Amino acid sequence: MRETEKLTGMVLKVSPVGEMDKRLVILTRERGKITAFARGARRPGNPFMAVSRPFAFGQFSLYAGRDSYTLQSAEISNYFDELAADMECTCYGSYFLEFTDYYSRENIDGTGLLKLLYQSVRALLKPALNNQLVLRIFELKAMVLNGEYTEKPPRQVSDSANYAWEYVIGSPIEHLYTFTLTEPVLIEFSRCVEINKKRYVDREFHSLDILQTMMGS
Repeated sequence: MRETEKLTGMVLKVSPVGEMDKRLVILTRERGKITAFARGARRPGNPFMAVSRPFAFGQFSLYAGRDSYTLQSAEISNYFDELAADMECTCYGSYFLEFTDYYSRENIDGTGLLKLLYQSVRALLKPALNNQLVLRIFELKAMVLNGEYTEKPPRQVSDSANYAWEYVIGSPIEHLYTFTLTEPVLIEFSRCVEINKKRYVDREFHSLDILQTMMGS
């Protein structure tokens, strides 16, 4: 009998396979990014229908194969259903999933990136936080976790924007979303993050295009 492995993670991507199955890409704390197949997940009434969707976070019980896993069961602690009530938040969250998929790797400890993703999606659901600020904090911290950043902002900025940059770089993930910025400082901070991203990230993101179209930018 094959041994079951229990992994904590969040579903990043879902795609149909065959007539009734789904292919999941999951960022896990223990194994980094993995591919798992949910057999029968497209069949009405199948227990995997609910768990095999983006943003589902919890503990997944899987059988390991040569190149992928097979889902046996899952205990989902957060589906982030609230995102569905706000199209803007859904678009931001989808971008976070796509950006995380870009940076995550197989067989590498995914604790930091998973924690950042979870906290960032939660931050989108806080009305007091500007979603653009959440976006830029998420992007910068993801690049920091991957070692692709500069200690100082890549251009001259105000003291407030410089402090925000240094705070995001040095703070624990749990404390990232504890500040706000005025609109002028947010613009400065955002431009610096964008410069850093163009320097280190060599990919276009479909979900970001949709978000920018929706926001009229």
